Amino acid sequence: MKRESGILYPISSLPGNYGIGGFSMEAYEFVDFLHAAGQRYWQILPFGPTGFGDSPYQSFSTFAGNPYFISLDNLIEDGLLTREEADSFDWGSNPEQVDYGALYNGRFKVLKMAHDRFKETEDQNRDYREFLKKNHDWLEDYCLFMALKLENGGKPWSEWGFLYRMRDRTAIDVLDAVIRETVDFFRFQQYEFMSQWTRLKGYANSHGIQIIGDIPFYVAFDSADTWSHPELFRFDEDLKPLLVAGCPPDAFSATGQLWGNPVYNWAYNKKTHYKWWISRIARCYDLYDVLRIDHFRGFDEYYAVPAEDETAENGKWEPGPGMALFTAVKEQLGDVRIIAEDLGYITPTVRQLLAETGFPGMKVLQFAFDGSENSSYLPYKHIQNSIVYTGTHDNETTRGWIESINDHDRDYVRRYIHSENTDYGTFTWDFIREAFRSVADICIVPIQDYLVKGNEARMNCPSVGQGNWQWRVLPHFLSEDLARSIFELTRLYGRLPKEDPQLPEESEEQETETKEAEEKDTEVKKTGVEAAEGK
Repeated sequence: MKRESGILYPISSLPGNYGIGGFSMEAYEFVDFLHAAGQRYWQILPFGPTGFGDSPYQSFSTFAGNPYFISLDNLIEDGLLTREEADSFDWGSNPEQVDYGALYNGRFKVLKMAHDRFKETEDQNRDYREFLKKNHDWLEDYCLFMALKLENGGKPWSEWGFLYRMRDRTAIDVLDAVIRETVDFFRFQQYEFMSQWTRLKGYANSHGIQIIGDIPFYVAFDSADTWSHPELFRFDEDLKPLLVAGCPPDAFSATGQLWGNPVYNWAYNKKTHYKWWISRIARCYDLYDVLRIDHFRGFDEYYAVPAEDETAENGKWEPGPGMALFTAVKEQLGDVRIIAEDLGYITPTVRQLLAETGFPGMKVLQFAFDGSENSSYLPYKHIQNSIVYTGTHDNETTRGWIESINDHDRDYVRRYIHSENTDYGTFTWDFIREAFRSVADICIVPIQDYLVKGNEARMNCPSVGQGNWQWRVLPHFLSEDLARSIFELTRLYGRLPKEDPQLPEESEEQETETKEAEEKDTEVKKTGVEAAEGK
């Protein structure tokens, strides 16, 4: 395995017009930035359409794409919108934050304008017909689910009328004549999403950049997945959950955490040879090059709580599918590249499953420095078959973290990474350098850390229900100087993509330059901080 690196940068955090990041020019510019910085990977968050709470981990579908990411600029170029129409809506006043309320109020209205024009040539669009055919298995369920959801005032499917809740075919066929245009509208959204993303991903791949995607272990209860395939979950005969997901009481929560996601009926999934799961993972490889699976522990065992309980205290650990699922995946899909999110308390059986799959796990550097001074995340305990992160979307930014930890832990991390700097900007780059030094095959750094942002740029705080997933990068904030600083850091620690002819490959002559490069390290850090701060 080569030593490589990449940047974690959610699509929603890209700059650009119309309230949220998407597949517009700014995304292509970031691919150019990654290439100039000597990076191999662009890691993103889950792609699904988001609902209440705006979390990409609680989506209306595990197969569909988020229509908010459709570039209105691209629709304008394609003649499906006018600039005046796109500019006529309020997309929010703060360019550093996504205003999801403004998006909800305006985005579907403007997409409907585009769809009205699209319908004029729809019958002659061969690509559109091929898209519908290829994605029929999940697309029709999703579009019908969303149309029925609108017809029912946005209520969860569990609150729809009995016949629609139970997917009575006769009742749905009768209603279909009424909602057919709405179903077509949602088909159009997914077609545009996939068309635009395919072009962007192709551009990234042609520049040597691979996409690391992300899927949650669980799906949301109010989703097309549960409504269209209730047999996959532990539901009673009225399609109400018998058990829901959570985690047990611990030092941080006396009553545990009640997540509320329905748990899987693994016995039924096994009978079908994990057909739905294999379809789900196959869909991910239509979208991504590498897949990160959240909550990997759930495949070994999962915590199930009676659905009627108000806390997680009475839950029980139950066995997951184990290696049988991944054996089926390999038989059907061949060798797939998967990153296992194995954070938190990991049991010996989870470690055994990870070893059997051969998937790399995650090493989060912020977790390494605690009062024990013996964390399993300390760099000297890393292994090659792993991915090292300074932090993830759920963590504080590195600058925010070092500002908030106690004096002992702050002193410990400074001593460990040999950082004498009291300036938090320079310290952040020292910390990034420590991640690059790891023996882990891949190093991923959130874009906030390269920009030396504090916790105002934090993406998600798991204990807080509102105000997450909002942060965005300001336009033109990723400079050539910053790319050059990242490139030098990447070259210094042997993580440049070796096969890229436009980037220098390590040679005997370059080995003699190592000492000079090390002497330049201080200058690189200083330049990086200045570039991040726009100096």
